[in-house]
Amino acid sequence: MLKELCLLNGTSGDEKPVREYIIDKIKNYCSYETDALGSIIAFKKGKKAPNKKVMLCAHMDEVGFIITDIDDEGYLKFSPVGGIDPRVVADRIVRINDVKGVIGLAPVHLLSSSQKEEAPDFKSLYIDIGATSKEDAEKYVSLGDYAYFESDCYELGDGFIKAKALDDRIGCMLLIELIRSELEYDTYFCFNVQEEVGLRGAKCTSFAVQPDISVILESTTAADLCGVSGGDRVCVLGNGPVISFMDGRTVYDRELYNLAIQTAKENGIKSQTKTAIAGGNDAGAIQTSGKGSCVLAISLPCRYIHSASSMVKISDIQETRNLITKLLPKLYD
Repeated sequence: MLKELCLLNGTSGDEKPVREYIIDKIKNYCSYETDALGSIIAFKKGKKAPNKKVMLCAHMDEVGFIITDIDDEGYLKFSPVGGIDPRVVADRIVRINDVKGVIGLAPVHLLSSSQKEEAPDFKSLYIDIGATSKEDAEKYVSLGDYAYFESDCYELGDGFIKAKALDDRIGCMLLIELIRSELEYDTYFCFNVQEEVGLRGAKCTSFAVQPDISVILESTTAADLCGVSGGDRVCVLGNGPVISFMDGRTVYDRELYNLAIQTAKENGIKSQTKTAIAGGNDAGAIQTSGKGSCVLAISLPCRYIHSASSMVKISDIQETRNLITKLLPKLYD
């Protein structure tokens, strides 16, 4: 399921293929609706009615690109949709509609000494689809079309997975699995749109559900790389799910944070905390929507996030499953 989800294209504002896939997987296991922005709000009946309304969330969208101009020679100019480092996109293959292209830039032997020392920016990049003119390119591409990393999903090394869109198709997969399982208590599940461009979908779904407690299943940046040590590593692949106490958008509920940490310890589940106050996720919108909600984020450590070659470890996915299974029954009283 994870491979199928990652290979779908669905950047912010263009999540339809992902939404249709998810609906097909959950439609026989819950009631659901799609809101005006395109997020899915699902309700799964459990064996008991809870004292507190609990909502679990993941976002459907991925980072990508949008076409902003076509020059006279048929080259495409573009802007990022979501936070993408321009250093990871040069020479990458992308797909626009039914055509492929290469993200190009000026060759190094034509750059000045100062340009050689600087990272490229999006203004200096273009997409080459092999067109010979503007009119030729316009047969295949229009302004406002989305471009996506062309990237396969596969296992490598000692239990690693490489793919695009692991942020946050892993969260989507885990929600689907929960919906298709037997639950002890009634639970809401939201698959949100437009997280990567400002947590927009989550603001609407949380206002509609008005949960007391919200758990956000995400992916987060791991910097466990050669030459990086200590807290600068942020989190580490193979050390289990990341339970956050604070990030760039949210101060997480202390009782929920402690409960998650304690649940992991009691059940021998690997877990870790994020050693940098950075980034953010849908919790930032959910926490302050409507009457407010207590929030908890459980994230998969992910190397090279927001690129064509993100990496996670399979054991971390299983540890996250284990933690959610043990933690969820404790949230409803």
